[in-house]
Amino acid sequence: MQTALGVIETKGLATAIQAADAAVKAANVKLGDYLPVGGGKVNIILRGDVAAVKSAVDAGVAAASQIGEVQGQTIIPRPLDKLTPVFPIEPRK
Repeated sequence: MQTALGVIETKGLATAIQAADAAVKAANVKLGDYLPVGGGKVNIILRGDVAAVKSAVDAGVAAASQIGEVQGQTIIPRPLDKLTPVFPIEPRK
């Protein structure tokens, strides 16, 4: 089953953790890996059905905006399978 992909980009790891915490508490989504982009930016990866990802991203952005800077957000309803290695679902070991 294909799931939607949500990405929240923040400035700083603490802001990213706040976004991830609020996102997984707001909806039934899986939290994937975090991706350090460079320049202090961090991407948080979320997977789930489209409505859940939309709700989670909105909650994550709202929470992260209270303590730091959100650089961007995106939701891809039906991402290609080729994107899975780039945006992994499994957490870092």
